[in-house]
Amino acid sequence: MQVSLTATSGLERRLEVAVPAQRVSTEVEQRLKKISRTARLKGFRPGKAPFSVIQRQYGEQVHGEVVGDLIRSTFAEAVSQEKLNPAAGPRIEPIAISPGSDLKYAATFEVMPEIHVQPVDSIAIERPTCEVTEADVDAMIESMRRQRPDFVVVERAAQDTDRVTVDYSTTVDGKPVKDGEGKDISFIIGSNRVMTELEQGVKGAAAGETRTVQVAFPAEHPNKELAGKTAEFRLDVKKVEEQRLPEVDEAFCKAFGVTEGGVEALRAEVRQSMTREMQDLIRNRLRTQVFDALYRDNKFEVPRALVQEQVQQLQLDMARRANITDPKQLPPPQTFEEPARRRVALGLLLSEIVRAENIKVDRERVQARLADLTAAYPNPDEVRRAYLQNADAMRQIESAVLEDQVVDWVVERAKVTDRPVSFTELTGFGANAATAGSAGA
Repeated sequence: MQVSLTATSGLERRLEVAVPAQRVSTEVEQRLKKISRTARLKGFRPGKAPFSVIQRQYGEQVHGEVVGDLIRSTFAEAVSQEKLNPAAGPRIEPIAISPGSDLKYAATFEVMPEIHVQPVDSIAIERPTCEVTEADVDAMIESMRRQRPDFVVVERAAQDTDRVTVDYSTTVDGKPVKDGEGKDISFIIGSNRVMTELEQGVKGAAAGETRTVQVAFPAEHPNKELAGKTAEFRLDVKKVEEQRLPEVDEAFCKAFGVTEGGVEALRAEVRQSMTREMQDLIRNRLRTQVFDALYRDNKFEVPRALVQEQVQQLQLDMARRANITDPKQLPPPQTFEEPARRRVALGLLLSEIVRAENIKVDRERVQARLADLTAAYPNPDEVRRAYLQNADAMRQIESAVLEDQVVDWVVERAKVTDRPVSFTELTGFGANAATAGSAGA
């Protein structure tokens, strides 16, 4: 086998391979002999047809199969011989494939880049430090109270946060709109669950009052009766209820799944949950800083084929999140180029650090992550068994753990400055929520 290697541009390589005709013909002959032992041809007993007949009947088909198999196997041999590491499958260009002649073809592909990770001891990282205070727990409890408000009928005008129950009817140019009526429709003023005009229309109205609201609909509205027109809504206010937050008592605790230990047990669970959130956010901030620094300090060419794979994956991810079924509705591929390139580059960098530093996946951390993933299910042991039996799912967990270990490795060697922050500053949740909750009470 003769091999000629050319570097065409960047990471792209072109291999020209010549396989001697004798190797091709020998493989074809062996396969034909194997076929002849069982072949059923008209006029001959099974396995008794002359070899010349077998050649005429199956020769062209077998030659094509042999050429395909030899291209795959000799490409692997050539890559090994030239000590190449392909980034993706090759693009094959046949040069000579006729029976009786040497098999010649060209394979064009990209190779993986050589990566030399820059020293990480100069990377500057700011690490948030935080603790969950009693005030933070109080604020979270207030938020939980607002999740389960009681509504009490009041004999006054409706205002923000009140729940209003109405009957409505809709007309355009004085004519009723099809399906434009509703009975006992309830909504909370300020929740943005109905049109703003309707919320504002009932604001200041008491039970028994009627309000008329004008609503202009855009030309592209899906209802043709309303598109580009102004509709009149008649709102008959039937009930106004104000929110009253529940007391933090045994019943409140049970509503959130705490059946023993009362309020203290609830506060302990809330603190534990907030602590997990805090730790996750700190970990994510460290991860972001580490990845940003690695990507910034290590510039190298990445295989185009891998970038294209990531572009497609990012498009699929967006389609799933946005519930898009028509590919034409997705942004153009160019939109995903840079994030795809970054994802590929970081993957290669992390793999090189793992290889160079001989970092092995921490089995205890894998088990801890698996326990975290399954703890939220009502049947965690059953879910855990399902994960353990799913090789792909376990590989994803191991990959995530290994990624965390690389982040830890970098942080241990970088220039880290601790900066104390409050839970509110870290999460965007805190004292303002407690103030709002107290006002609602």
